[in-house]
Amino acid sequence: MSHDSRSELYQQVILEHNKKPRNCRKLQGATHSAEGYNPLCGDHLTVYLHVNNENIIDDISFEGDGCAISQASSSMMTAALKGKPIDEAKDLFGQFHKLITGELDPDKDQHSLGKLAVFSGIWHFPARVKCASLAWHTMNGAVEHKETISTE
Repeated sequence: MSHDSRSELYQQVILEHNKKPRNCRKLQGATHSAEGYNPLCGDHLTVYLHVNNENIIDDISFEGDGCAISQASSSMMTAALKGKPIDEAKDLFGQFHKLITGELDPDKDQHSLGKLAVFSGIWHFPARVKCASLAWHTMNGAVEHKETISTE
């Protein structure tokens, strides 16, 4: 995919998920949760997970305030991780982190990111990397039973 068409798709996806975020609610009966902060731009969110006895994410949601990139990333993350085993969620977290820091090229490197690959050009904007990764770091913190995550 050319850089231009990917950046156009990126903008459409960000706008769509910011306007209509998926899984944006407090999850009653969550087994894991954590709060995440990005002091740099004021993003603040809570990620909730319900993990069953087989270590599968039955349900996942988020709530909070943040910029469009943070909201869209949270929305897409919850959609991508629902129904996945915890190990797979951690693997996707690693792949996503490599993607947004420019270490993974979705056109050349093997990955299982699917639609999340639209975030591939964000490493050109270092201040935005934290916006895109906040939900992921918070999800990872929740799984590891940390209650507060900061991007600083």
